[in-house]
Amino acid sequence: MAMENRAVLVTGAAGGIGRAAVDALVARGYTVYAAVRGEDASLGRTAGVRVVTMDVTDPGAVASAAERVHDEVRGHGLHAVVNNAGIIVQGPLELVPPDDLRRQFAVNTLGPAFVTQAFLPLLRAGRGRVVNVSAPTAHVALPFMAPISASKAALRALSDALRVELAAWRIPVIAVEPGATATAIFDKADAAARKALAAADPHRVALYDDHLERFGKAIANQKTGPAEAVAATIVTAVEARDPKRRYPVSADVRVYGMLAHAPAGLREQLVTRAFGLRGVRAGGGAP
Repeated sequence: MAMENRAVLVTGAAGGIGRAAVDALVARGYTVYAAVRGEDASLGRTAGVRVVTMDVTDPGAVASAAERVHDEVRGHGLHAVVNNAGIIVQGPLELVPPDDLRRQFAVNTLGPAFVTQAFLPLLRAGRGRVVNVSAPTAHVALPFMAPISASKAALRALSDALRVELAAWRIPVIAVEPGATATAIFDKADAAARKALAAADPHRVALYDDHLERFGKAIANQKTGPAEAVAATIVTAVEARDPKRRYPVSADVRVYGMLAHAPAGLREQLVTRAFGLRGVRAGGGAP
């Protein structure tokens, strides 16, 4: 059943999962407020889409966007806020630039918090819900992906706390958990990691030569799913009358959920083996 005249906000709407979610929601009859950092002419030409310029890391910009949406939806409010905007910062934690680490949390954790704070009055008016796009690393931290793992674990904690806080208003807080997805975000993460390594102390980089070679091979062999599959799950989370707390998108994500409950030693052994790090050698370089 289509939901005409119901409005949804989607952050990170310019590409990948965000754009697929916008298209899927418009196809279901929603008016979609597509939040992007800069201008996006292609989104603006799509019927049913209203582009909102908003940097999720800037509370002032988020508040201004919320005022604009409030003026347009009037008393109808929002049916859902989909916190999709995200980035991936990866590489040996020892070598991650502080600014990259700060931005990881600013976008992935603080962004959803700022957006939810600003748009909650509209969700109350629309008897809506919060949909946070998470990741399996929220449950199982991965080597050389400490920043993204920690930011998504923090988002999971934020979601769990918020779910209880908003129960009195019957506002569900839902996590959609994609696995590896065929979008540009992974290429951007790899390019940023290479740039950081190129600027780092080469002696320290050399310490991780064997680690990074094996990690790179493991990542190259992982299978990716289509963004449309994630978008379909987001639509399910938006429309479900009695939504679940979590929606894993694929079978591999469900494996992470089970692995999270394994004894820590066993979990670390399995992760080490999965990323080819068993027997890894300490590289040369600075101590």
